[in-house]
Amino acid sequence: MKALTWQGKRDVRVETVPDPKIEEPTDAIIRITSTGLCGSDLHLYEVLTPFMTPGDILGHEPMGIVEEVGAAVPDLQVGDRVVVPFQIACGNCWMCLTGLPTQCETTQVTAEGMGAALFGYTRLYGAVPGAQAEYLRVPQAQYGPIKVPEGPADDRFVYLSDVLPTAWQAVAYAEVPKGGSVAVLGLGPIGDMACRIAQVKGAGRVFGVDLVPERLRRAKARGVETFDLRSFDDEKELVEAIRDQTDGRGPDAVIDAVGTEAHGSAAARMVQNASALLPRRISGPMAERFSVDRLAALYTAIDLVRRGGTISLSGVYGGMADPMPMLTLFDKQVQMRMGQANVRRWSDEIIPYLTDEDPLGVDDFATHRVTLDEAPDAYDMFQKKRDGAVKVLIKP
Repeated sequence: MKALTWQGKRDVRVETVPDPKIEEPTDAIIRITSTGLCGSDLHLYEVLTPFMTPGDILGHEPMGIVEEVGAAVPDLQVGDRVVVPFQIACGNCWMCLTGLPTQCETTQVTAEGMGAALFGYTRLYGAVPGAQAEYLRVPQAQYGPIKVPEGPADDRFVYLSDVLPTAWQAVAYAEVPKGGSVAVLGLGPIGDMACRIAQVKGAGRVFGVDLVPERLRRAKARGVETFDLRSFDDEKELVEAIRDQTDGRGPDAVIDAVGTEAHGSAAARMVQNASALLPRRISGPMAERFSVDRLAALYTAIDLVRRGGTISLSGVYGGMADPMPMLTLFDKQVQMRMGQANVRRWSDEIIPYLTDEDPLGVDDFATHRVTLDEAPDAYDMFQKKRDGAVKVLIKP
């Protein structure tokens, strides 16, 4: 089969690799019909290279058709249409039963001290072959895949793999009071969708911050009060502008949908770039102990949120030596929640919104659709924010 493989920093290629096969009774094989290009994939493209191996198959946002089913997968049949969550979880352990499949005790990558295995996401999360390919082996298929009906286009359901539950959890963790206010930093796919979910869940005011014109226009068209970061001399001016809209307090909640790819922090960027140039046997251990993030978005969130408010982190951070303003966090009595989205924890709540009325705007959420052969160029386009790219779907 053809698959998109990682070969080095900013170097991804479509190659012919062996077809996946059933390896365990709880496996299934899925023929991919749509798969997403995620902002998290760009971390592998640029920042997390010390944890990658040439030939790794990328991607973690798939849906498709069941082609083969293991003997211990009773609820799937060949021909079923399914969405596959980005994390691999058993559904039966203590963590899964308490709504934390990202911490699944069956698939935890204990050798690396990490949580549940993920598709297509570094050796830290199991180095499981990913979904930007023609076929995908799905471990723990007795629990993970979400069956969806025939009829609507893939766009209606594919975001159940990641975008929708990640944004849903970001809003749930933000605990925005009914009629309250929330600021979303970063209007890429997750931030954009988080704004939409906050609106349908009853937020009174939703502020969106970005510096990409196309993203700002998309959010503004759906009623978000947008702030163009380029219009301010620094983040302090941005914070004051939003505070002016909230009686001088700041919003009740702030969602950081940016993560470590935030602009600013030239020193942290220099460290990230330097580590990527080191031999892998050195850069990996160094990154595990001494890595730093570019924290501009998180620092802005801490400054912006009102006293006693909540910060919800959905953007990916990977640093192990990040300086945190603990005095400010403590003094402002800020609550903070974070983590990978627990897809199956939220999927049943989300599905009722995936109707012909399309309240979340999933049917036209993608800005670009490409073939698998065009995926390397799509990575470059998405990373450089060219051509209005906000969300890219790959059709193998």
